Amino acid sequence: MKFLHCMIRVKNLEESLDFYCNKLRLKLLRHKDYSHGRFSLYFLATDEGAPEIELTHNWDEQIYIQGNNFGHLAYLVDDIYETCQHLQANGVQILRPPRDGRMAFIKDPNGISIELLQAGQSLSPAEPWVSMPNVGTW
Repeated sequence: MKFLHCMIRVKNLEESLDFYCNKLRLKLLRHKDYSHGRFSLYFLATDEGAPEIELTHNWDEQIYIQGNNFGHLAYLVDDIYETCQHLQANGVQILRPPRDGRMAFIKDPNGISIELLQAGQSLSPAEPWVSMPNVGTW
């Protein structure tokens, strides 16, 4: 058995693609429109490939309800401080800063929580992260 992807229904396709491709730096692998079903699928992944994120965009107006049975997506990053700085510089709010040099949380435009984890050993605590408070929920 091999894990392939996790599907996320997106409210605003352009905003979601901008977040995942430009801010989180995933690569768009493929995209297909299904006119008969009035939806599009966009598959994204890290440079290492699978598992993938499938963004599903329904062409007609949809209302999505956030459930509490899904926790978060998680990504291992080479430098959590650089990653958080890049995200913050691109308008992404850091909800749980990497005060410990190890872990941070953000949310995508659809309210999906994303955990970022430092690869290898934790980085030494550093500003501005050490004194930055948690914000909202994650």
